[in-house]
Amino acid sequence: MTDSILTHEGVIRLSFFLAILIVMAIWEILSPRRHLNTSKTLRWYSNLGLVLIDTLALRVFLPIQAIGVALLAQNRGWGLLNNLSLPNWLELLIGIAALDFVIYLQHAIFHFIPLFWRLHRVHHTDLDFDVTTGIRFHPVEILLSMGIKIIAVITIGPSALAVIFFEILLNATSLFNHGNVRLPVSIDRILRLFVVTPEMHRVHHSVLIKEYNSNFGFSLPWWDRLLGTYRAQPQAGHEGMVIGLARFREPNTLALSRLLILPFLRKP
Repeated sequence: MTDSILTHEGVIRLSFFLAILIVMAIWEILSPRRHLNTSKTLRWYSNLGLVLIDTLALRVFLPIQAIGVALLAQNRGWGLLNNLSLPNWLELLIGIAALDFVIYLQHAIFHFIPLFWRLHRVHHTDLDFDVTTGIRFHPVEILLSMGIKIIAVITIGPSALAVIFFEILLNATSLFNHGNVRLPVSIDRILRLFVVTPEMHRVHHSVLIKEYNSNFGFSLPWWDRLLGTYRAQPQAGHEGMVIGLARFREPNTLALSRLLILPFLRKP
């Protein structure tokens, strides 16, 4: 089974991505949480355009990615988990959780180091919050993120299967927790104990600095709670909060071509 998953890894990941994107897009139509203030067509063109460019950039500049490095690390005995005798299920869980913690730390670092914030602010310039916001990342940030994941894989030593599951989980939860969908309070209260929900992550896209510098988790919600970066609700409420960054409020300046050069303009 593992060999089959590794062989068809690309198809599996693409299938999950498209399925969740479609489900979330339909859910947003049927039960939206907030009224959208800007052109959905323009935003989706920019956001989906970025993910295509990101994918191409990874193929061109980093042909060996985290899964390939995991196989190499396993063969050469690199990384902590490759030198421990653990049950497969425990190694899988530890590998996924450790990689998720690395992504949490990376996210926080990209907020607080000005050079990295130049790249990451592309994600935060979206003036609305919906499923495609979850894939709105500058290609240079995506390349850096993959480089960090590769270093983490070499250091931690998760199996290739753990890396595949982690990346599927990361993509799935990023689409889910950026969804403009309505969740009953009772369900959200329980769900956010185990996974980052849209209600939790939406706070992170507030225009207020103290709010967008909180809730850095993408998949697992525990790191924010443990490290003191958790914020339960936005100050103005979910309907009243303003999405985006204070310096970037004109939709016509946030087209795809502009987003690609945005990190190299203006001071952070």
